[in-house]
Amino acid sequence: MKNDLRDVMRNFATGVCVISTYSDRSTARRHDAITANSLTSVSLEPPLVSISLRSDSGFLADLMESEVWGISILDSDSEDVARSFSRPREDREEALRELPVEVGEQTGVLLLDAPGRMECRFRDYVVAGDHIMVIGEVVGLGVRDGRSPLIFLQGGFHRFEEAQV
Repeated sequence: MKNDLRDVMRNFATGVCVISTYSDRSTARRHDAITANSLTSVSLEPPLVSISLRSDSGFLADLMESEVWGISILDSDSEDVARSFSRPREDREEALRELPVEVGEQTGVLLLDAPGRMECRFRDYVVAGDHIMVIGEVVGLGVRDGRSPLIFLQGGFHRFEEAQV
């Protein structure tokens, strides 16, 4: 039986988030967002997080140009949202127009209604194989308690159910 890294990592549960950024064009600001599960807390002091994106990603190019991004950590009722932002750019832009969003006060990125939200400013990056790990300083955040997270495990979305004691 041949295993690869993807086969092994399918057994590691992660949360699911939507990462948002923008690019400024001559006529207007163009917002974009993608679904990701590569969010990692790096440091509490200063507050740093990382995300990993394919090095050939147009979204990554926009993020590196703007040097700001938002992170909306999805809840268990947001599977449709996660799927919307895993589609091609035109579909993602349409989803951003249709969903309720707020403009981040610190960065101007769009944030979704989510249990956890962060605004980040570029701090550093690391080339890691076919991905770029981007490290950002958290400059704004918000928590809305009471909603269980959306989980990605074994190639699919799952709801986290807390055990009843």
